[in-house]
Amino acid sequence: MVGLRTHTTEFQRRWRRDHPDVELRLVRHNSSTGGLAEGLCDLAVVRSALDLKPWSHAFVGHEDRYLALASDDPWARRRGIRLAEVATRTLALDRRTGTTALNLWPETERPAAEHVHDIDDWLAAIASGRCVGVTPQATAAQYRPSGITYRPLRDAEPVPVHLIWRRQDPHPATRAAVALAVELYRTDRQAPRRSRG
Repeated sequence: MVGLRTHTTEFQRRWRRDHPDVELRLVRHNSSTGGLAEGLCDLAVVRSALDLKPWSHAFVGHEDRYLALASDDPWARRRGIRLAEVATRTLALDRRTGTTALNLWPETERPAAEHVHDIDDWLAAIASGRCVGVTPQATAAQYRPSGITYRPLRDAEPVPVHLIWRRQDPHPATRAAVALAVELYRTDRQAPRRSRG
């Protein structure tokens, strides 16, 4: 399976404590199913728009969206950004695995887009200052290279997070992994949320 945002480390610790006989190995794969369709994992975390019908799946929770920008960008000093402001910039988009599409904006107010091939291209386009990126909190938690800053998008809808697995012959520990992920994300819903104003 792949990362669970800020919960990844806690998931790993609790899994090792509660299921010491079941090895947990995290993998990252640049595909819409996180490596599940390719046979690289037994359970995948997906945040992008995906047809869930071929898979068994469970909704885990939501993640806030963030703006990724070069650390020397004037907006990097701000506490938050609005979607309408992003429309004035060039947006780096990964059509294969990204969670952002131009339909976040009204049709007449969409940003210019530069299409990239993977997370490394996305990060490079942003660090160079020629693009900004819109991404769920998981990216901000897992990818913090020098030269990139993340700021909350104050008025963007959150990204739904699902776990998916094969319908036929799922791994015996799938239900336990899903239950743990749901429990960890539930703590977010119980914590006070920041203002979107």
